[in-house]
Parts: sequence; C-alpha cells; structure tokens
Amino acid sequence: MPIPTDTPIPQRRLLRDDVYRSIRDAIVRGQLAPGEQLRDQELGAWLQVSRTPVREALQRLAQAGLIVAEPGRMTRVAPENPEAVVHARQIAAQLHALAMSLAFPKLEAKDIADMETANEDLRSALGEATPGASDIDAAIAADDAFHEVALSRSGNPLIRDHLEVVTATLRRTEYLHFDSVTGSASPEQHAEIIAAVRAGEADRAMALTCENWSTLAGNSTD
Repeated sequence: MPIPTDTPIPQRRLLRDDVYRSIRDAIVRGQLAPGEQLRDQELGAWLQVSRTPVREALQRLAQAGLIVAEPGRMTRVAPENPEAVVHARQIAAQLHALAMSLAFPKLEAKDIADMETANEDLRSALGEATPGASDIDAAIAADDAFHEVALSRSGNPLIRDHLEVVTATLRRTEYLHFDSVTGSASPEQHAEIIAAVRAGEADRAMALTCENWSTLAGNSTD
C-alpha cells in the first residue's frame, strides 16, 4: 500500500531510549550503586519491558563506561574510575566551549535572560541563602538548563550526541559526592560567562565555559 503523506505521525521516543535513560539515571543518581549486579529479568520487571530493550540499553551503558559486562558471567555497575572522570571532563569542556563558540553570534536578549534565570535557580538549589539546604536534583537540572542555551543555539546536534556519553560519568560523580565535589554547577562562573556574553566577548565566553567544565574537583575514591 502507498505510504500516507497527509497524516502526520506523532513523534515518540523509542522504547529502547526510554529504557536506556531509566537505567542510566538510576546509575547516575546512585540508586544502582557501583559494583551492584544487574540482571536482565529484574530490570525488565522493574521497567515492565522485555529483555531485548534492556540488553540493548546495557550495551550502550557499557560503551559509556557506566557498567562492566563479563560475557557469560555477570553485568555490574562500573566502579568509580577517577581517570575516566578526568577524560570525560576534558571532552565535556571542549564540546561545551565549541557549543558556546557556535552559539555566540546567535545569542539574543532572551537567551541571556534564560541563562540568568537558570543561574538563579542554581543558586537557590545550592542553598546559598540557606546553608545546608542544597537540592542536588534541582541544582543539576538548573545547571543543565544554563548550558542548554548554548547547546540549543549552536545549531550542531552532534555536540549533544557526543556529550551524552561523557556527561553521565561526570553527573554520577557529582551525585555520589555532592558535598565534596565541585562540578560545572558554579553560579559564580556562570555569572562570569553571562557577563562575557553581555560584553560581546566571544573568546572570553568560550574560555570561561571551557574552564567551567574543567573544574570538577574532589576525590571520587573516598
């Protein structure tokens, strides 16, 4: 039969992408702890899916370094790897700097306002007004929203695709060591980036963005 062209098909994420994101987020947030064994059947029951999308998701997570698969034996959540965090940080810094470089000529007043709003949300989430009241989920969401502005305006979707692999590694470190790790969620550094954008200083904005993602500090092995 001819393919209909007059009826738009609603855009839906593929089931395997939903399964991948669910397992990835559980690992990133520490709900699935380093060293924990992963069983296809149990994950499938949790997500109410067959074993096929679970296995596909685990393959992607293995490529991202979040799980370790031993053929014929078992699959476990990967232990923390400080060297992998360093490598992920280097790649993320360069990719976000590239996004800022491409986005800079296109940034408008609304984009700057969105960055400022995200940064204020970040300050609130970090409990700057009320010490000890930090909300890690809200902080990371606000940080993502801040950097999303440049990613969206860059016009290069491949940057986001490549960041998918390394960002999960960095976010997991932040979740597991939120009290002792300083990541890209720095309101002060964000404010400097915004100031550079307002001043029309493209090179400075790009350099500050790179520095922002290069300053993940803390001992992830403690």
